[in-house]
Amino acid sequence: MHDRERLMRDIEAFQPFNEQESADQKLILHALATDPACFERTAQAHMACSIWTVDPAFERTLLVYHNIYDSWSWIGGHADGVCDLAAVALRELEEETGVTGRLVVPAPESPVFSLEALTVDGHEKRGRYVSSHVHLNVTYLAVADPDQAVRVKPDENSGVRWAPLRDAVALSTEPWIRERIYGKLIAKTEALRPAKAAEAAGAAGR
Repeated sequence: MHDRERLMRDIEAFQPFNEQESADQKLILHALATDPACFERTAQAHMACSIWTVDPAFERTLLVYHNIYDSWSWIGGHADGVCDLAAVALRELEEETGVTGRLVVPAPESPVFSLEALTVDGHEKRGRYVSSHVHLNVTYLAVADPDQAVRVKPDENSGVRWAPLRDAVALSTEPWIRERIYGKLIAKTEALRPAKAAEAAGAAGR
């Protein structure tokens, strides 16, 4: 099975947490089915990914201070032609923070943790203007050791920190992301905490 087909299967099998995820699941699947260029930045709505990274106890999350959004933010990036978004997400985690993580499968049906269509306002990046567009975003869940050394990626962020889960909302300056996305991610993480924290502890002990 090719990576694009596997991603479509994973998104189709994903069980939406709320109405936002249900609506955005349909939008993303439509793009995957109808737009051959949706993995390229040239498409106005294009595939992207995020990685919501937590400590083994599922009590803290790893954030970066995003230069463009001027806010503490989750970690992620563009597909740039790559259909294996889980691999892209893990790569972005290491590139943006210096941290290596392990993907956690939140449910047996699908490795996808969250889905969202995110609007991005026009902005300057590396001296060039980037027009407003939409990220068709697939979010994965990862566990990482908070004792790992962190570092910034100066062209993307100016800070990296671990924070208590609920502080992600207070640290964000983006109202829609704060209320619609981080609140949702925190609720989903807290629901998984007992079982997945035990699994993470077991994996660390092997």
